[in-house]
Amino acid sequence: MPTTVVLWLFLSVVCAARGHQPIEQAKQATDLSADSSDDKLLLVTSANKEFAFNLYRKLVAHASSKGQNIFFSPVSVSAALAALSVGARGETHQQLFRTLGFNSSQLTQSDVNNAFLKIIRSMASKISQGTAVFVDSLFTPKPDFLHVLKQWYFTEGFKVDFSNPIEGVNTINQCVSRMTSGKITRLVESLDPSTVLYLLNYVYFKGIWATPFDPKLTTLDLFRVTETVEVPVPMMRMKADVDTYYDKAIATSVLHLPFSNSYSMLLLLPDTMETLESKISPAHITRWLKQLKQRKYKISVPMFYMKTSYKLNDVLNEMGMADMFENHANLSGITDGQKPVVSEVVHQATLDVDETGATAATGVGISLFSLIAPELKFNRPFIVMITEVSAENILFMGKIVNPNI
Repeated sequence: MPTTVVLWLFLSVVCAARGHQPIEQAKQATDLSADSSDDKLLLVTSANKEFAFNLYRKLVAHASSKGQNIFFSPVSVSAALAALSVGARGETHQQLFRTLGFNSSQLTQSDVNNAFLKIIRSMASKISQGTAVFVDSLFTPKPDFLHVLKQWYFTEGFKVDFSNPIEGVNTINQCVSRMTSGKITRLVESLDPSTVLYLLNYVYFKGIWATPFDPKLTTLDLFRVTETVEVPVPMMRMKADVDTYYDKAIATSVLHLPFSNSYSMLLLLPDTMETLESKISPAHITRWLKQLKQRKYKISVPMFYMKTSYKLNDVLNEMGMADMFENHANLSGITDGQKPVVSEVVHQATLDVDETGATAATGVGISLFSLIAPELKFNRPFIVMITEVSAENILFMGKIVNPNI
């Protein structure tokens, strides 16, 4: 029986404004937008965005997603699979590259590694992001594989006795708890004793609204899940000068809500969700961000909390990454002698959106007068994205079908 590699693309946690304290600075960020001469970086970031929409459409089309909220971190998935590609060879490597959108005639593995180094560094001052690799005590990975993961993907390495699943579970969960400052204490419930390597990618982001919502204005309102089903939800409200755009071609209203750093949330309210989902592309994001217009609106956005978990084996297989799950997988860049295969690719993500705490109830820039203003009300299914404005990196993406589930 082949030994197994578990790829766990975890920990996308967003807390949108539960307080009004400055975000801790980790290190000086690299300004990706200023590095226009780095063609390789642009190729990788462009591929990441295309992969984000391709993966979104696959998740939406999956039978298990019908009627469910969708939420995931494209950059987390891309980074983990790119890290795995370091140890892949032959057709297995080509499938990973093709599916991620990396043209092997334009990009080498070193190019991709360098690009992710810059991407991760650029996010370091605003979010906590990284990779951890847990290696079985009796398994010997190639030093070059671990070196690349450490130097380019900021990977921490840990030895684990996977033959003792309880010990392995405790070791991984303790590390996850430490990396997330106690936000997640129980990630792994069980382990396959045949596991030899466990690769985990994590992202933690806490966003503070640049213009907070006033909790005193939050009231219950109806959210239309379908034509015949409505549910009561706490609806946050404000009247303020906000950035909006209406895309006539796909009949979608776009609301841009900045955080107090270089990230912002895009909320997309379509007339017809199927039209938006079938046509949306990275070019739309670029155009919207350039053509946003500021004007006074009454906006209503539901509070919601989502926790999603996806086993991505079938989705990635359909997208073109088939070999890594099969006995003929070529992951010889990870180890000599043994024939490891990927047993699971699992992604968990959490989104928590609410107003600011009471300490920020005054809300800079909020107008509470009874002025006449158009209303933008997110009271039916909509798409949400959290992006890095300067480089248009998509940190998180999802769809809110029902804020109560």
